[in-house]
Amino acid sequence: MAEPEEEVEMESDAADAGGPIPFQLQLDKPLPFQVLADNLIEQLPTTIGVLRSVKVLILDGNRITNLPDELGFLSRLEKLSITGNSLICLPKTIGDLSNLLTKITMKYLGNLIKQLPSSVCTLVHLKFLSLNNNLIRQQLPENLLKDCKALQNVSPHDNPISMDQFQQMEGFEEFEERRKKKYDKQIDSNVMMSSKGLDEGIDL
Repeated sequence: MAEPEEEVEMESDAADAGGPIPFQLQLDKPLPFQVLADNLIEQLPTTIGVLRSVKVLILDGNRITNLPDELGFLSRLEKLSITGNSLICLPKTIGDLSNLLTKITMKYLGNLIKQLPSSVCTLVHLKFLSLNNNLIRQQLPENLLKDCKALQNVSPHDNPISMDQFQQMEGFEEFEERRKKKYDKQIDSNVMMSSKGLDEGIDL
């Protein structure tokens, strides 16, 4: 029987010393869970595209300013978290991640993103999109709510975008129905959580 696959976390003494670390991906036996958080990574190598078996990619707490186009080759990726970096934009190939599904954490918390590429609208299985604490001022991609038919929660807190802009997007009424159904189901199931935990994601 094969050994169970474990989550791998990258650590470095150089990170503890406060300096940038040389970053190399393990390409010979890539694990499906790649946790590369808090490693002072400034740039992902283009070889990231080789890791096509990866399902979870955690890049929180680094210094990444942009993601390589090769990220779009991760055809099995289901969860992507990039909280607390210095991102200024996302690659158009983000739309090629067709398996982003279930509870996906596309958090860009504390980054500097001003707009999303329209290709994000092709993520038809995406359920959760967190854009908190960015610089999104203009409208989100106009077909985001219309085309992402599984989307149940959009969290754009602490961005310059307004609630009126969000409500005027095509597909908002259908999105609102999905969102309400999700939280009604949670309440019916007597899910215990704080008021902060029951964040419906659009109270701008």
